[in-house]
Amino acid sequence: MKEVFEKPYKIVRRLTEKGYQAYFVGGAIRDTIMNRPIGDIDISTSALPEQVMELFPKTIPVGIEHGTVVVMLEEEAFEVTTFRKDDEYLDHRRPTNVQFIDSLLEDLKRRDFTMNAIAMNEHGQIFDPFHGQAAIKEKKIQTVGVPHERFQEDALRMVRAIRFHSQLAFDIEQETLLAIKANANLLHHISIERISVELEKTLSGINCKSAMQLLAETGLSEQILSLISYRDQLQHWPNIHSNLLKTRTEKWALLCTVLKVKETEWFLKTWKLPTRLIKEATSMVLGLEEIQATGWTNLLMYKLGEELTISTERLRLIQLGQLDETEVSKRFDAYKKLPIYDKSDLAVNGHELIEMVGQPPGPWVSKVLSKMEHDILVGKLDNQKELIKEWLNTCNQL
Repeated sequence: MKEVFEKPYKIVRRLTEKGYQAYFVGGAIRDTIMNRPIGDIDISTSALPEQVMELFPKTIPVGIEHGTVVVMLEEEAFEVTTFRKDDEYLDHRRPTNVQFIDSLLEDLKRRDFTMNAIAMNEHGQIFDPFHGQAAIKEKKIQTVGVPHERFQEDALRMVRAIRFHSQLAFDIEQETLLAIKANANLLHHISIERISVELEKTLSGINCKSAMQLLAETGLSEQILSLISYRDQLQHWPNIHSNLLKTRTEKWALLCTVLKVKETEWFLKTWKLPTRLIKEATSMVLGLEEIQATGWTNLLMYKLGEELTISTERLRLIQLGQLDETEVSKRFDAYKKLPIYDKSDLAVNGHELIEMVGQPPGPWVSKVLSKMEHDILVGKLDNQKELIKEWLNTCNQL
């Protein structure tokens, strides 16, 4: 068993010592089999949520109505969920009721894809009733049970299939793919927030181009209001290494540039993204347009700031198919050579400016400071108080 399982192993062991069934489940097992980096490690158990909370000193009942309790162990959080069976689904999104059960098989049966319906016990023994290991070996995305039923239950699973196609470079099994096309119209029941999480992960995948094309070909993009006008751009997604992007902002800026979005800020708002991300991605898109027109300038780097300057350069190089971290480092070095990084770096502030000029405060102060910033950044003025005094006599901004 891999080292990352050492801490959650203690949880599983504690549960089994008390007579409960407990297993590692889901993506962590899939990624273990594939020898991929392992993210969150989830645990399923026959113990009821209240019983789990009794066994561990620090727990958080984050989703207790659905059987989930977060167990804190050495400052790390692990989700422990009671075996459950879902009743009928409401609006193709969520079950009307959840039944807690003591059957691992029934719990795995409710999961989306066979590769995610694999469990592992504390001894590293695999339980694979739906042949998920075979699907992994064949690089195949296949639903547990009848695809039509799985997508009728939760329409987001169709977008998850596209996301896994991007991340794992697995093919979607034919019957599953046909069911996505047949049920694509159900996606309008799903909130844009849930879809945006999956799309962001799709943008990070090694098979992003094919995944974006599938969004259009399956008809899913027609059901996503934010993408409804971009079918052609999705079908002609370029062959770029978007998996090399490092931040959320870079991914959403990439989406905007590839789709040739005209109103970037409005488009990003439709995805219900955080305000800061929207602002930064919009700045990056505008920055890329400016670079295309005039190349990198001190003014642009100053406007973007350190983090966005680096991100914009990385995205630019990735889109050109020329990503080289030494080039990104050169842009960072260029940024570090800027004469100022912020208005607070000016050798003369607003109060000193008013004293120097001998005029009462007014809009002219901001205007002169902005001109001062500009001239320092373009090399027309050194950021020194005496030189700024001389410059004030000739700048014609008063």
